[in-house]
Amino acid sequence: MGVFNRKAELADTPSEVLNWRLYWSTFVFGILGASRGLDEGLVGGMVGMKSFKHEFPAMEQGSEDAQANRESNVTSMVQLGSIAGALLAFLLCDKIGRVRSLQALCVLWLTGFIIVVTSYGNLGQILAGRFIAGLGVGMTTVVGPTYLVEVAPRAIRGMLTNIFAGSVYLGVMVAYFSNWGASINLPSSSRLQWVAPQTAHIGFAGLLLILSFTVNETPRFLIMSGQHEKAIKNLCLLRQLPEDHPFVSSEILDVKEQLEREKEATMGTTRWGKLRELVMIPSNRYRFMLGIMSQLLGQWSGASAITIYAAQFFATLGKTGQSEKLFATCILGVVKLCSAYLCAFFLIDFFGRRRSLYMGITLQFLAILYIAIYLTVVPPSTLESLELSPSQKHAATAAIASIYLSGFGWAMGWNSFQYLVNAEVYPVRLRALGSSIVMCFHFVNQFGNTKAVPTMLLKMGTSGFFFFCSVICILGLAWVWFFVPETRGRSLESMDTLFSLPWHQIGRNGRKLTEHCGAHADEEVGGQDTEKEAKVQLETVQAR
Repeated sequence: MGVFNRKAELADTPSEVLNWRLYWSTFVFGILGASRGLDEGLVGGMVGMKSFKHEFPAMEQGSEDAQANRESNVTSMVQLGSIAGALLAFLLCDKIGRVRSLQALCVLWLTGFIIVVTSYGNLGQILAGRFIAGLGVGMTTVVGPTYLVEVAPRAIRGMLTNIFAGSVYLGVMVAYFSNWGASINLPSSSRLQWVAPQTAHIGFAGLLLILSFTVNETPRFLIMSGQHEKAIKNLCLLRQLPEDHPFVSSEILDVKEQLEREKEATMGTTRWGKLRELVMIPSNRYRFMLGIMSQLLGQWSGASAITIYAAQFFATLGKTGQSEKLFATCILGVVKLCSAYLCAFFLIDFFGRRRSLYMGITLQFLAILYIAIYLTVVPPSTLESLELSPSQKHAATAAIASIYLSGFGWAMGWNSFQYLVNAEVYPVRLRALGSSIVMCFHFVNQFGNTKAVPTMLLKMGTSGFFFFCSVICILGLAWVWFFVPETRGRSLESMDTLFSLPWHQIGRNGRKLTEHCGAHADEEVGGQDTEKEAKVQLETVQAR
């Protein structure tokens, strides 16, 4: 029907479904992504400010290695807390629900940074506060996407879920401008210079805690916990449709049937039984692999390193002044924010998951490869002295533009995919567990990446590092081509049909083989397929 033809996919979605309640809930949970971006953008500026070093003289005591270790401890403490927070989210999401989990993480996030800004020279209090805040920040990566994917209509699920991914760069942009503004307008002799930007955390966490009381729990969680009447009531409110409307009846029936099948298959299993399901059942193991590999390939493609060490890379490419470097990072934050929301609103549900990944990774690869070639061709001595010829200056400008272009490619590709696939492919009873483990791996991987990049730059050189990232991008393209299925327009409950295929067919031929019994089978209310009938249809399609 054409990539940009949305009428076909929205034809089965009543206009009442796209209402203010849906968009308000999406805003509240989508803005959670800003927590990670705020910390990634703020902490580097905080430890580099003279006011922070003056208040915490221990940061500049001892050998260079000792100083670097202290700085690393401060910057990475939120990431360490986030590892535990991602696992904690699984326990809370399935125990108290998505909305109560949002409130719990906001309390942790808020408390942590209140402890930070009231430290008054106590470095141990800084570390403790950042770890506590990290528990809440780690929970956001599970709670936010899980809620969004469970309330979004499937026709615009990608768009609504990726609002969370875009919010990461809202946080990054706010952080970059906060550091820049504080360094220019506040005296370095005042502790307010490093404290003022940190209050952005308190503002975001407090606001979201208040707004959390204005949204309703997801119908899928309520059905899973046995609250069927409340689930129907919440779904009617969310969709703005009466209880007897076919769209509501179909959605409720889909969730109930899937949960019944899961209960029959896993009768009597414990929480550890869920973990065995995740790693031992082939269809679930394939979904788990998608989440883990998207995190691994995405993190090492260079985008995370560029975000954290942006000022250093801009300095290598010729932006040497302190104000000039900080302003260049601010522009990078704006580019990533605009790119992320452009992809969320106009690309991920138009092009689909696979096409968006292909285009995003390809764009990122070309941009990073150009930077690597530029740094190889131009001698290091010339880069250090900045005595560039006219052609080299033009090439340097293109290299700086490539930094921004790589950010757009990342937003379109890995950044959009890593949260969406992690939230939408799992069965409802394994969604919180699968998301928690994958996001725990995300923070472990990010922690390792942050620690490794300085050493890689030292041993491999900046050009070698970018060549390494180019190779990872190529591996990512090959992995997407073979393993990643297209899930655009498919209901959450019909994912089981897709992942019941042989593993070597899911990525390459999954959509084609299940188009008659997976993506749209749940649109018929009166005669929905049972699991047995779906399998018969699937075998018929495969035989064709």
